[in-house]
Amino acid sequence: MAIEHLNPQGMYQSPIFSQGIVLPANSRILLIGGQNGVNAKGAVVAKGDVAKQTEQALSNLQQVLKAAGAGLEDLVKVTIVMQQDIDLNAAFGAWMAVWGKRTNPPTVSAFRVPNLSNPDFLIEIEAMAALA
Repeated sequence: MAIEHLNPQGMYQSPIFSQGIVLPANSRILLIGGQNGVNAKGAVVAKGDVAKQTEQALSNLQQVLKAAGAGLEDLVKVTIVMQQDIDLNAAFGAWMAVWGKRTNPPTVSAFRVPNLSNPDFLIEIEAMAALA
């Protein structure tokens, strides 16, 4: 499947996100609902620790990808919603530890909000992946 990552000249060239992505016709799309820092029992992990909650949310995201026969490299869109007062660098560090040195990153949008659906949630990550 030929996914085209667009990073036009004259725009910022980032190693962590693409400016746009074109999916081939008839691509199957996996929509991944917002993943939080909750374990398999639904309990919030590491209350107050955004890095640990991000690690758990990314682990949950990877489990959904794996269930669909996909991996991180298949992500085409990631949306990150975080409480407005968290340390963005801690969450970013957790993301980079998982993403590593992969090329062709997904498109990314991030939002800071006053609160998430549970007062103990510090971050939520939803995503879209293109499946072969």
